[in-house]
Amino acid sequence: MTIRILIADDHHVVRRGLVFFLRTQEQLEIVGEAGNGKEAVELAKTLNPDLVLMDLIMPVMNGIEATKIIKAENPAIKIMMLTSYADQEHVIPAIESGASGYQLKDIQPDELVKAIVRIMGGENQLHPKATSLVLSHLSGNNRQERKLLNELTKRELEVLKEIASGKSNKEIAASLYITEKTVKTHVSNVLAKLELGDRTQAALYAVRNRLLEQKPPSA
Repeated sequence: MTIRILIADDHHVVRRGLVFFLRTQEQLEIVGEAGNGKEAVELAKTLNPDLVLMDLIMPVMNGIEATKIIKAENPAIKIMMLTSYADQEHVIPAIESGASGYQLKDIQPDELVKAIVRIMGGENQLHPKATSLVLSHLSGNNRQERKLLNELTKRELEVLKEIASGKSNKEIAASLYITEKTVKTHVSNVLAKLELGDRTQAALYAVRNRLLEQKPPSA
């Protein structure tokens, strides 16, 4: 399957460099380029890409605002932030705006391709620096969230933990000895019950409520 990509970056040299490299990858197709967030929003509407590589700091409209609008208009489009900033003021709003990935511009080209493919496979791709900031930011418990968690079945909780570990549906199916179709059903139920939009939000939700720290009850 070809992954159709829109690149949004106000630095022409960076944008052209990304286009030049990504076009060498068989499974990737560059469908458009945007020089700011407003252009990204307009092009996402007309081109309907699978994924947007989004810079954070851009003129006219920044990457966070553009991400919010794109995700509101078409939740199926994946957004990967590709930026030079790894501080809490940038990482947290980017993830909360709906981005499925957050990578720094010093990433190795091959690793960028792997991250793109993994995002399209349903995984979350956060740079280690971004992950640590998200974990520290989201470590507080929330009573309402705990209440919603109680609505989940034992199996749905297991699936949520696997999502938070960054596993794809295929990997979850293998881990829990169920079919991929069953995993998809559980994922849909989890998102509906917890009132979440996508897997990235579900993963953050699990971390925020310390689900990964809880040991399963002994038999």
